[in-house]
Amino acid sequence: MPKHRTPPQFTLQELADFLAADAPVTELRGDAGAVIRRLNTLSAATAGDLTFLASKAYRRQLAGNEASAVILSPADAEGYAGNVLVHPNPYLAFARLSALFETRPQPGGGVHPTAVVDASASLGADVSIGPHTVIGAGVVIGAGTEIGAGCHIGADSEIGAGGLLHAGVTLYHGVSIGCRVVIHSGAVIGADGFGFANEGGRWVKIHQIGGVEIGDDVEIGAATTIDRGALGNTVIGNNVIIDNLVQIAHNVRIGDHSALAGCAAIAGSTVIGRYCVLAGGAGLVGHIELCDRVTVTARSMITRSIDKPGTYSSGTPFEDNAAWKRNAVRFSQLDKLARRLGNLEKQQSQDKEEKR
Repeated sequence: MPKHRTPPQFTLQELADFLAADAPVTELRGDAGAVIRRLNTLSAATAGDLTFLASKAYRRQLAGNEASAVILSPADAEGYAGNVLVHPNPYLAFARLSALFETRPQPGGGVHPTAVVDASASLGADVSIGPHTVIGAGVVIGAGTEIGAGCHIGADSEIGAGGLLHAGVTLYHGVSIGCRVVIHSGAVIGADGFGFANEGGRWVKIHQIGGVEIGDDVEIGAATTIDRGALGNTVIGNNVIIDNLVQIAHNVRIGDHSALAGCAAIAGSTVIGRYCVLAGGAGLVGHIELCDRVTVTARSMITRSIDKPGTYSSGTPFEDNAAWKRNAVRFSQLDKLARRLGNLEKQQSQDKEEKR
């Protein structure tokens, strides 16, 4: 049976010491013995809560907040009268402390009686396999990995140590997952890519004989799909974060430390560099390349390769409906207007020549 966590409780000094391991410049001001029981937002925090200020947009909420302590940057901490953890990056400090307040029940360990594990599978120490999960032939699962209820791990797949697959994750055959990878419910890794040849109007399937290779410290959101390669592998680098409902097609390659927000879609054989960001709903056509450190804004469509770092956008921002309709009509007239303008410029040039 899963083990429920004891509700967390720390003194402010204990939290400061925890942060100081990564950021020695962390400073505690105020009551070191103040008891912290949970993290909360500035607007909702009450006694026993630790909150943080990471954006100027919320600075007005700092005055009068009821939290037992606040994580602040050195600049924002000046003149603040309450208990403070001073950190150069409050949002990062919040992220690190959130691990201490995790509420997810911990697995009981071992293999649930209803799970089906092939005799040829290899399970590391302290692996936990949930109810009704199926582990195929030749699967290797690293130490301390948790496989939730109702998962399916296909034959000859490999999952590294310290991973977590939430309930209902599907890995097809021949999928390789690194260490400390988190995959959320409904994700499907290694399904066939969308590969077909046309023969006189009839579609002929191209069998997808590659695999999927995922690096270390990756997180994959709910209902995201990563297709296997047609030839060779689809490759996701280390420390890539992928939101819910993302589609990654066959033979895509994504570089280390990149981030893909919800509903982004990447067509086949596209290569994305390191430290790239695709905002929500962004789309990339196939067989293009993005260099390192490219950001694509929400709902943008990228149709050609990008070889210079920077931020790229397409589409138009919202406006009131009446103005949008007028502009939509004008957009459809742009080609005609451009031709008219070109003719006028040509005529003007001819008139100037005649006057000479």
